[in-house]
Amino acid sequence: QVQLVESGGGLVQPGGSLRLSCAASGLTFSNYAMSWHRQAPGKERELVAIVSSTSRTSNYLDSVKGRFTISRDNAKNTVYLQMNSLKPEDTAVYYCRAAGLNTYWGQGTQVTVSS
Repeated sequence: QVQLVESGGGLVQPGGSLRLSCAASGLTFSNYAMSWHRQAPGKERELVAIVSSTSRTSNYLDSVKGRFTISRDNAKNTVYLQMNSLKPEDTAVYYCRAAGLNTYWGQGTQVTVSS
């Protein structure tokens, strides 16, 4: 079955950095656009960043542009989210998603930005 497993979350101080990873299995990874989403308590889930299947295009939520970078390694079936200059408002559960013929979600990883 398809599995998306996120890792790399944790507690970081404002201004710090984290790198999230999402390892995929059970699907042809290179056929799927990959994205990161986040959901803060009491808020709706929002799209943070998305990268095309070939890495040719990527797009970002306005509030993270210039701070976050999405990338993928199709040889490793993994998508990454490099997060720099983190702010308290980036605190949320971060989910990866694979979108193609079907849509799959990971279980999420908590990111907390606090001093």
